[in-house]
Amino acid sequence: MGDEIVKGHTVILDSRKAIEMSGVKEVLSFDDETILVDTVMGKITVKGEELHIKNFSNEIGDLGAVGKIHGVIYHNSGENRGFISRLLK
Repeated sequence: MGDEIVKGHTVILDSRKAIEMSGVKEVLSFDDETILVDTVMGKITVKGEELHIKNFSNEIGDLGAVGKIHGVIYHNSGENRGFISRLLK
């Protein structure tokens, strides 16, 4: 297998205290309230309090974080835009 990057994507949220993600391409920004990552499924924001990244492997695309997790938000990448927005392009 070697240095092959994971092509799939999973999110595991454990009791709103820990999150594990696979398919992470890059950590775009982070602080104790927000973690923004780019994944194979688009950008994801994790919102909460006292957030800490406990591990990140760029080679295999795994990320783990702990804290008080309030929400996980997937951002539209623009690929699924509606009919009107495509007309107005």
